[in-house]
Amino acid sequence: TMKDDWVDGRVIDIKDNPFVGVVVSAKTDNGVIFFGREELFKPA
Repeated sequence: TMKDDWVDGRVIDIKDNPFVGVVVSAKTDNGVIFFGREELFKPA
């Protein structure tokens, strides 16, 4: 995310990518969408 701290968001999609594994997409309250491998995300 290029942020110094964790950002809260809501998971909007989860896909099983055959090349990198599980990919999670999350949307923040201000509408920014982040996505990446599941280990880059953690529950609040």
